[in-house]
Amino acid sequence: MRTAYSVETVRTAERELMARLPEGALMQRAAAGLAAACADLLGRVYGSRVVLLVGSGDNGGDALYAGARLARRGAGVSAVLLAPERTHAAGLAALRRAGGRVAGAGAGEALVECEALVEGADLVLDGIVGIGGKGGLRPDAVPLAAAAGRSRGAVVAVDLPSGVDADTGEVHGVAVQADLTVTFGTHKPGLLIDPAREYAGSVRLVDIGLELPAEPELEALQHLDVARLLPVPRAESDKYRRGVVGIAAGSARYPGAAVLAVSGALRGGAGAVRYVGPAGDAVIARFPETLVSDQGPKQAGRVQAWVVGPGAGDDAATVAEVLAADVPVLIDADGLRLADAEVVRGRRAPTLMTPHAGEAAALLGVERGEVERGRLTAARELARRYGATVLLKGSTTLVADSGGGAVRVNPTGTGWLATAGSGDVLSGLGGSLLAAGLSAVDAGSVGAYLHGLAGRLAAEGAPVGAHDVADALPGAWRNVLG
Repeated sequence: MRTAYSVETVRTAERELMARLPEGALMQRAAAGLAAACADLLGRVYGSRVVLLVGSGDNGGDALYAGARLARRGAGVSAVLLAPERTHAAGLAALRRAGGRVAGAGAGEALVECEALVEGADLVLDGIVGIGGKGGLRPDAVPLAAAAGRSRGAVVAVDLPSGVDADTGEVHGVAVQADLTVTFGTHKPGLLIDPAREYAGSVRLVDIGLELPAEPELEALQHLDVARLLPVPRAESDKYRRGVVGIAAGSARYPGAAVLAVSGALRGGAGAVRYVGPAGDAVIARFPETLVSDQGPKQAGRVQAWVVGPGAGDDAATVAEVLAADVPVLIDADGLRLADAEVVRGRRAPTLMTPHAGEAAALLGVERGEVERGRLTAARELARRYGATVLLKGSTTLVADSGGGAVRVNPTGTGWLATAGSGDVLSGLGGSLLAAGLSAVDAGSVGAYLHGLAGRLAAEGAPVGAHDVADALPGAWRNVLG
């Protein structure tokens, strides 16, 4: 499992480790890993042109020491100092001893010369701002960040791209767009969450010996983690032991939502799917194995979990009836708008809410852009307000639990999943995993993982429909189970 820790936690671990090491040893560890990553990216170090963008913090020191190592291997290294009077003195001395050149960013002609230097580099090393940076880049750093974006060479960020928020993934104004981020000790939340994730490029983790708490800020499941959580039937299993999921979805206007939710549910591990709603004919025509009823949720028969909301229109009565059931419930789409917040908070059984950014914004009473800029904050706040587990869909899908703890971030997916009905498939899949016995957090994160992987398998770089994603789910299961 990939984990990420907050800046405060990382700083504490660094201080504890530095107290046990000779002075400067921790920075040398980081610089050695950084220089090795740069050398790998360059291929040939000797004769290459490397430009360091050096701020006043420890990130600047890391960049200077790494630059000194590259200079000793024959690279032509130039350091652009954004705060010459506050530059890491020992790192600067090491670069000069190794034959590196130094330039101050300044203004006017000096700045133009520095920009040209950056644009002509084979590799630009971004050490402007460290993990403690807040509120975006200072004005004097913006032209250099823009020049790095125009550079013909690779851009490598030290620990994280300058201008992004390490804890939240927010980006305020201009930020450095990296091809590679070399991060030390652990991932930082901003490296896993959009919009900051889009600025990080590939991420390489360098172990510097930090001792970190057992519970991280974020965690991202990997294949092995998902394989351990998947419900796999045993010899004595029957359809009822495997779980029965109820789908209350669709309407006369949106019958397809019911069909797609059922398609996801049938591939989600439960033994049977019961459908309740006005789209029964469409469901049974596509999936004859579905148990269809038009008598409402209470009369549908026993289920171990419900999915309610996809394509429901204004059917508040059905949403209320499902929420009254003493089984896990997944609420999606129209169900999010129709669900009574007090009722959701008062439920004893688990509740999993699956909004996209627009729906989350409506529930929180904010603009959509605020949710998209601060996805982690929005997911946690929704979970707190509703006393539910929240799966916030989007470019970075997050799963947050009302009880706090690590937020799950989904590492799979593709932009091709942004297609009508894709969320309905995910709802059915997540509900089926709930019925099979997974917790709300596990059902949400495993469902998102499989859904994202199925999207990749179905798309292969081309447009797909939601039904293609559902059809690719068995392949995603097989891929995970190896």
